[in-house]
Amino acid sequence: MTHRPHRTAPRFGVNYTPSQGWFHHWLDFDLDDVRADLDSVAALGLDHVRVFPLWPLFQPNRTLIRPRAVEQLGLLVDAAGERGLDVAVDGLQGHLSSFDFLPAWTRTWHRRNLFTDPEVLDGQSAYLRTLAAALADRPNFLGMTVGNEINQFSGDPHPDPDRISPDEAAAWLRRMLDACEEGAPGRFHLHAEYDAAWYQDDHPFTPAQAARIGGATAVHSWVFNGTAQRHGPDSVAVAQHAAYLIELSKAWATDPRRPVWLQEVGAPAPHIAPDRAAGFTRTTVAAALDCPDLWGITWWCSHDVDRSLADFPELEYSLGLLTTDRRVKPAGRALADAVAEARATAPAPAPRGTALVLDLPEEAPKRSSCAPGGAYFEAFMRLAADGARPAVVLAARAADPAYLAARGITELVTLDDLGTAGGTAGSGSGTGAAPR
Repeated sequence: MTHRPHRTAPRFGVNYTPSQGWFHHWLDFDLDDVRADLDSVAALGLDHVRVFPLWPLFQPNRTLIRPRAVEQLGLLVDAAGERGLDVAVDGLQGHLSSFDFLPAWTRTWHRRNLFTDPEVLDGQSAYLRTLAAALADRPNFLGMTVGNEINQFSGDPHPDPDRISPDEAAAWLRRMLDACEEGAPGRFHLHAEYDAAWYQDDHPFTPAQAARIGGATAVHSWVFNGTAQRHGPDSVAVAQHAAYLIELSKAWATDPRRPVWLQEVGAPAPHIAPDRAAGFTRTTVAAALDCPDLWGITWWCSHDVDRSLADFPELEYSLGLLTTDRRVKPAGRALADAVAEARATAPAPAPRGTALVLDLPEEAPKRSSCAPGGAYFEAFMRLAADGARPAVVLAARAADPAYLAARGITELVTLDDLGTAGGTAGSGSGTGAAPR
């Protein structure tokens, strides 16, 4: 059974990256450090955090889920609640900031498909059920996300993928979400993919899965995917990329009012230079808040990565709203100001009356037209640059008056109308950007 959050004003939060030891902090868990980090997050006026237990540390053997690790997760959730912060928990990490974290019982001598092997599925289900059940009675526990961008393990450009079909991906998602629901009935459980699901031809995780399975649709917006490189840091396309993904996701939803969670967005250097990060934060938040049915915005990330830690891509070190010694950076101040202003004055966004028709089948095997440089992406950004507030509607729904009315759509525009139907296509493999 899918549970949806109550519709309220948008939530504002941050992906919690511990200031001491990054996610390796689970190896040397220090509750005082966690409390100090959460104090610095709460001081920004945010209302929730998304947190990341490392799967191989919590479940080092298929039949061993470490009680002490689960207890420490509970302590973190309780510490957040003491500071007025709700907590969403990602389960299968999986993949974070260019590093893979998979338990030994899935790799090398024990190599088996993460998405289809019966024993792996049993282990994953037990793990997600255990985490959810341990937190189910805590009032500030929002729910589980199955994992962070775990779709990256299913195909290119991963160097050693566990290949699956779209049907197998859908079956895996449903089983994992069922496990979350069994552990914590009625909470806000969902899944989240990196943008290959929206942009990459033939990727097994599809837009329809993202927009129909789970309690909300999650989108992760990263302008290093070709948007900033093609259009420049001060472009409409960069400012509107997160809003574009929010609106693009709605096209595949069967529920015209399905909530969308902008679960990751950040200002990656050098694509967004440090002196532009605050401006990027303001414009991105404003654009996202102009999208109806937005559940919330969760910025990536809370604290910078300490430069004593080796081998991260350069952009990962400086994505924090705060430094490793918990000082607020310009982007952090910009987000805090935007949140305060939105709570004080921002009205609910009006419906987006003009929709750009997307002529793709609902299963969308070929979707690179929607990627940066693709004909559809560029047409949407042209409309936005001209001052429009475009929505997205599939061609199959464009003749459904009840559906259009439910979304407040009164005008349809096609690529032919804009003279771009034969425009630049995507590469056929999406953006080519690595997941995070």
